[in-house]
Amino acid sequence: MTTLSQRLQSALQLSHDAGLIILQHYQSDGLLVESKSDESPVTIADRDAELLIRSRIQQLYPEDAILGEEFPSVPGRSGYRWIIDPIDGTKAFVHGIPLFGTLIGIEFEDRMAAGVCRLPALNEVVYAADGSGCWWQLGEQPPRQTHASTTTSLSDARLMFTEPTHWRKTNRFDSIVKVMDEVRIARGWGDCCGHVLVATGRAEIAIDPLMSPWDIAALIPILREAGASCTDWKGNETIHGGDGVSVCRHLRETVISILRDAPPVIRN
Repeated sequence: MTTLSQRLQSALQLSHDAGLIILQHYQSDGLLVESKSDESPVTIADRDAELLIRSRIQQLYPEDAILGEEFPSVPGRSGYRWIIDPIDGTKAFVHGIPLFGTLIGIEFEDRMAAGVCRLPALNEVVYAADGSGCWWQLGEQPPRQTHASTTTSLSDARLMFTEPTHWRKTNRFDSIVKVMDEVRIARGWGDCCGHVLVATGRAEIAIDPLMSPWDIAALIPILREAGASCTDWKGNETIHGGDGVSVCRHLRETVISILRDAPPVIRN
């Protein structure tokens, strides 16, 4: 019987192979950028990378379900579902900024059980599965187990966030300002990279006011196994909350208490 561990190894290889496709288009002249119905950008790199991942999953695990950002869902009957974002941070990608990643989450019976976040342009990958810890690999170095920060004071924390315009568009600007006012450092252009920084102890908090299931799915087990959490703004570990916050253990309740009373998610 194929196990979660085997699927995680497959996800690592798939993210690597998808990254090779993505890097063929990275910083290339004449890259065509289209706008989807929600005005978010999409490129041939997004689509080709997701098609590769989908086709391999269907070959290796034909009874598994698939949910991806760019193409229709595929039903399954094994209890497993793969949740894919081929390029999280497409805006960074199209502008030649290396802070984008490929996200592959593996859900088993409605629980996010494993996840991979690969940052192709940085040659970095972080991955985890239930009970196996969180692992971080830089380039060709051996993977090493990684842990979230043990910082206990919000005034010492480093905050990562994505695109301040989203905070205004979603009517949630005041919430980020409340957190910013309390932390030591706040830096932008986060996407999945910001959440990976929390998992690897390089930041304490990463906040997004607007997240789809494929944006957050892979991050949930990664942050959990690193000793932190990735939840919606009310503290629920779900892919359907519409927003997301990754935060180290000792600051979780403080940060959630600031965010949980924010206005509901508004999608324009």
